[in-house]
Amino acid sequence: MRILQRYIWRELTFNFLGVTVLLLAILLIYQGGAVLARAAEFQYPATMVLRLFALGALQNVSLLLPFGLLLSIVLTFGRLYHDSELFAAQACGFGTSRSLVVVLAVTVPVVVLAAGLDLALAPRAAAAESQLRAAALRSALASPLQPGRFRTLAGGRTVVYARSAAADGELEDVFVKRTTSLGVETTVARRARYLVSADGRAQTITLYDGERMEGKPGGARYRIMRFASQTIPIAMSEPAQRAEELESTLTRRLFGDSSAEQLGELQRRFRWPLMTLVLGVCALPLARLRPRQGRFSRVAPAVLLFALYANLLQVAGLWLQRGQLSASAGLWGVHVLFALLALVLAGSSWPRWRSARA
Repeated sequence: MRILQRYIWRELTFNFLGVTVLLLAILLIYQGGAVLARAAEFQYPATMVLRLFALGALQNVSLLLPFGLLLSIVLTFGRLYHDSELFAAQACGFGTSRSLVVVLAVTVPVVVLAAGLDLALAPRAAAAESQLRAAALRSALASPLQPGRFRTLAGGRTVVYARSAAADGELEDVFVKRTTSLGVETTVARRARYLVSADGRAQTITLYDGERMEGKPGGARYRIMRFASQTIPIAMSEPAQRAEELESTLTRRLFGDSSAEQLGELQRRFRWPLMTLVLGVCALPLARLRPRQGRFSRVAPAVLLFALYANLLQVAGLWLQRGQLSASAGLWGVHVLFALLALVLAGSSWPRWRSARA
């Protein structure tokens, strides 16, 4: 029996690694697009983009573990049932308890890995990402304008172009386009100076001997004015704040605080480890096939189960954040609901398996 358990454990482990690597590749592609879009919007230096990409992926990789575990169990036992290997093993006395031991032998290390990622590494990665984004934004603001290249500022609301630059750094033949709530301002000037404050938090463009046109695109009314000198302040566009201080708080500090926000963040960090454990137990009875069923017959129900579980956690987290759900209940109720579902599935499948006792 131990040889058979090692055989199933090996198949289950290889399937889990294969599925998780595939899901990780999809996550990295999506994460890379998001990081590149943010880098283009805020003009991050190219040297910092890869580090931001790695830190962002580290915070989201734990999401893949419960889904990868669920699919690997369904695929592994689906093949064993489809090839009649598990039916033959059960006829020889390989019962439900032995199958459960194999599943738990893979599930428990995955739960520990998910807990380590969410409780220890993710807060540190969030803090490092916040600091790196701030440094990248300051570095982007401090970099000089390059003649012959368009430069977007203020989150894309301002576009600056200069044909050339003099030896003293003064820009020549400058074009500036600003988008405001009142319309679009287009300015051209013979000369300009681009200045950044010492702390890197403010920037201005001083234009000389130019002309400005204001109006709304598609409208019939425009205002044109000439000027000898004009200074345009550019508002610094900070990246959206998404409770960064709370996300970067160490987990041990959350246990000593009873506020609703801290409790909500603590529950959020436990959601994927608990989900991994519940789905690992739930997947075993879900993976059982009847004779002549295809080996992939349980994949669609498994995907639906994960989607329902994850979306309920998302909705409960949103309600908890808005105060529509008490912190004492929070996300625990969703885990309890699916744990009961796992018991129901196991109970309904047990009469079919009880003839094969360990």
